[in-house]
Parts: sequence; C-alpha cells; structure tokens
Amino acid sequence: MSYLDSIILGILQGLTEFLPVSSSGHLVLAQALLKVKQPGVSFEILVHLGSLMAVLIYFRIRIFQLIKSLYDKEFKKYRPIVWFIIIGTIPAVIIGLSLKDFFEEAFSSPTMASAMLIITGLILLSTRFIKKSNKKINLSSAIIMGLGQALAIMPGISRSGTTISAGLLWGLEPSEAAEFSFLLAIPAIAGAVVLNFRDLLLIDNTLAGQYLVGALFSFLFSIIAVYSVLSIIRRGKFQYFAYYCFAAGGFGLYLFL
Repeated sequence: MSYLDSIILGILQGLTEFLPVSSSGHLVLAQALLKVKQPGVSFEILVHLGSLMAVLIYFRIRIFQLIKSLYDKEFKKYRPIVWFIIIGTIPAVIIGLSLKDFFEEAFSSPTMASAMLIITGLILLSTRFIKKSNKKINLSSAIIMGLGQALAIMPGISRSGTTISAGLLWGLEPSEAAEFSFLLAIPAIAGAVVLNFRDLLLIDNTLAGQYLVGALFSFLFSIIAVYSVLSIIRRGKFQYFAYYCFAAGGFGLYLFL
C-alpha cells in the first residue's frame, strides 16, 4: 500500500461512513480497483477509528449530557437515550459475534459489496414514500434502528443509510433519526475496534505510516460527512443517494461479476 492508496481509502472511508452509501462497500471496491490487498482488517479498523473520533468530537456536548445523566439528576431527562443506545446496539453485537467469519469473508468479495450497494439504494429509495413525522426516539424505534445497524455489518449495506431509513420509516423526525444513528455508531465502531484489537497489534511496521495517514484523512472527511448528512436530511434530499448507490453497485457488478 502506498501513501496515495491510504489517502484515497481514508477519504473514501471518511465520506462514506456517514453519507448513506456504505463505507465498507466502497473500501472493498476501492481496494479491488487499486489492487491493494491487506492482511486482516487492521487498516479498516484504523480508518473506522478515525471516523469514531470525528463523531465523538462533533457530538461532544450531547455525549457529555448522556454521561452526566447517569449520575446527575439535572441531566436525568437524557438517561433514556443512553438505554436506547445500549438496546439498539445489542442486535449488531449478537449478529456480529455469531457470524464474524462470514462477514470477514464477505469483505473479500467486491461482487457481494456491489450487490449490497444496490440493496442500500432500494432501502434509501423507500423513504421517498413516507409522510413526514415529528416523533422522538423511543424504545421501538431504537430496536428497529438497531436491527438496521445489524444488517449493515454486510459490506455494501450502509450503516447510516439503513439506520436513518429505519427511523424515518418508523415515523421519527429526520434530524432525530440522523442524530440517533450517529450516536448508535459510537458503540458499534468502538466495539469493532475492541473485537479486532489483536489485528492492530500485528500491523506491519513498514505500513504503520500509511495506516496512520489513512486514519487521519478518514477523521477529517468524516467530520465533513456528518455536517453534510445533517444538512441534506433537513432539506429532504436523503433519498437521492439511492441513485448513486444504484450506479456504484451496477458499475461494480459490471467490473467484477
């Protein structure tokens, strides 16, 4: 892997982690196109760590409120959201641990990632037909969005796209669905880092610089993506990403099928 490869992949991860177009799918396709083959998932974990840092910084005030709610009565009104995040994380934990080998194998298949990008497009397009609602996050919507996040372990299925779409289809107010989706990403990404921490210890020293550069660019472009998604969803343009997913998935199938 060259530094240019790591920069390209870092930018792709950063932009696509929170834009509803599947970061994992784009990483699989990009590595196949660039002919970059990395042992294990160390690089993927590091660039996801860059995305995690971005969302922690962007939502630092909300995260502070959630932490304070656990022991400070003044912030007690935020405590249910903490439980909703925990409950929404459970499906991904169960499915991710149960099918870990299957999902790791799927990351080596650009054809599978391309097909799943088309599925993501269909999920996004479905939000075009819903009526706007002003519901706030509750237990049922947390479970539905958590199931969507579990589905998105597959490369090509967008985590943000699936969780936000699930929230919108369940009647959540758009910005409420987007914020909860981002908060739900924190334990999901952190859990993946912990689960694959052994791979990080085995990083080839000759590639450490490239990996860190990729993580840095992922961090920078993840912040851009968070701002972009929140702006796009407020303007009611969320479903337009479906057409990009159709094009990217179709192009990938044409190249690799």
